[in-house]
Amino acid sequence: MTELSYSLTLPQVLREQSQRRADVVAIRQKEHGIWKPLTWAGYHERARHVGLGLRAVGLSDGAHVGVLSENRVEWVLTQLGAGLVGGVTVGVYPTSPTNEIAYVLAHADAEVVVCEDQEQSDKVLEARDQLPRLKKIVVMERKGLDDTREAAPDLVIGFAELEALGRASSDGAVIDQVLARQTLDDTALIIYTSGSTGKPKGAMISYGNVAAMAPGVIERLGLSPTTSHLSYLPLCHVAEQMLTTFVPLYLGSRVDFGESIRTVQEDLREVAPTMFLGVPRIWEKLHSAIAIKMHESGGLRQRLFEAGLKACAPFAHKAAHQRSLGEKLTFGFYYGLIFRALQNFIGLRRVGVALTGAAPISPAIVQFFRTLGVPLVEVYGMTESSGMVLGQRLDQVRFGTVGVPTQGVEHRLSEVGELQIRGGVVFKGYYKNPEATAGSIVDGWLHTGDVVAEQDGQLRIVDRLKDIMITAGGKNLTPSEIENTMKTSHFIKECVIVADARKFVGALIQIDYEAVAQWAESRNLSFTHFRSLVETAEVRELVQAEVDQGNAKLAEVARIRRFHLLTKELDHDDGEVTATMKVRRSSIYKSYATEIEALYR
Repeated sequence: MTELSYSLTLPQVLREQSQRRADVVAIRQKEHGIWKPLTWAGYHERARHVGLGLRAVGLSDGAHVGVLSENRVEWVLTQLGAGLVGGVTVGVYPTSPTNEIAYVLAHADAEVVVCEDQEQSDKVLEARDQLPRLKKIVVMERKGLDDTREAAPDLVIGFAELEALGRASSDGAVIDQVLARQTLDDTALIIYTSGSTGKPKGAMISYGNVAAMAPGVIERLGLSPTTSHLSYLPLCHVAEQMLTTFVPLYLGSRVDFGESIRTVQEDLREVAPTMFLGVPRIWEKLHSAIAIKMHESGGLRQRLFEAGLKACAPFAHKAAHQRSLGEKLTFGFYYGLIFRALQNFIGLRRVGVALTGAAPISPAIVQFFRTLGVPLVEVYGMTESSGMVLGQRLDQVRFGTVGVPTQGVEHRLSEVGELQIRGGVVFKGYYKNPEATAGSIVDGWLHTGDVVAEQDGQLRIVDRLKDIMITAGGKNLTPSEIENTMKTSHFIKECVIVADARKFVGALIQIDYEAVAQWAESRNLSFTHFRSLVETAEVRELVQAEVDQGNAKLAEVARIRRFHLLTKELDHDDGEVTATMKVRRSSIYKSYATEIEALYR
């Protein structure tokens, strides 16, 4: 589309794409093993029906619609449908417990909540006394719908019924009226922060924020209308919104929705997308899966794998076209023998660009995947910046950095190294929280809370300003560097550093159960569950060896002297991690206070 398109809101762009690319496939949804396509014309038509259906069930002008679901076509139909009639969508993590869902929906003043299934609608019904503005609950899945409807017959409706109401509506002119007056200043979405340090805050993202962010992402990542993307990370997060709705709408590119979050690996192999986004935990899991597969293969295949890594790692930072003839021949040799099969195994053989963001990642993990031929780059963004605002150029990769600002983004560093950005990407503010807004945006500059450093002309994220620790000896430590170094081991899933005002660095470590269980079985060690596995002396020795290996890569002051092995996985329901699996340090320090103190006796 032309540059003029960036003067349009997302609902306006959807209408334009439905005319320009009417018969081109916009979305594919996998249902019962079959990929069902939806064209741009169909996308627009169904979104209209959903929007008019929302009006029919009582959605007010400019009101808020909650969505509580895994990624699927109904999610984006609700979002764009609400936008077509002037509504604003608020995503809620489907993994959240009832109390968190109640807080977000109540704070957001949601009038209609669209739920995936009975499990999610039951949470909303349980919290309805706390939702004074709630007018309707819409349920996507038919299974269990009758039971839900019986519990609240005047409150519950099926998604198909909602669409049917919109299809039968005679109020179609309202959409033309809304789009005629809709501007870039209007709020497109309210995205709630993960709440790792307190109550979640609702960041208001305008259509103008989206339009300012999208061209920079498209240019930096080399995206085009032929780009394809598998949507699987939560759509309540700005990173997935960026690649599922924001950028594809402007580009006219295709998005695929798999059957479930549990079928991502299988869906990746089937779809073979040209673009892939993974948070660090995804890349760590894929790294672990490859390590396990190679260990199982043993013999010649494992030796070829190790030889290929050693031979190709020195030029892993280079894009394919930058390699010398010798490097191309070396990579081609190992690609044919081993790397191609591994790319197929993880479903990324056709990927032209792969991203990691949302949290720090070990440079060793990035180098590993680039060595295999997966063009992984680090990017940086946050909810308040409406998406990605820093990113490595595909042919200028420096391990451990997040590149440089994207198009239209200004940056500066404060006296303490905090990254501050300015431009059209900076969000409107926090919903019903002017004090937090004033603390976040000062004179037009967004204070990110992240400390960065310049490295070879690129920016490197040091850590969150609030997370930097000072030991009892006065040494500054960046916990994420230590933690990510340890998580390079495929036996370690989580590492939470303890060092603030302490004499030395301690850690709480959670094993990767699948990897360690396989290791234990190969040695005929007996165990029955997570705790019994952790409590074996051999596992303790294994983790100690991995910690020693990680320590060798760190400065003396940053090395872990003692650690406690967690006897259960960190859990969202226990308040130990957020819905996006970010560690809630204060909560963990409180829950494991006894174990932490024991490290320093």
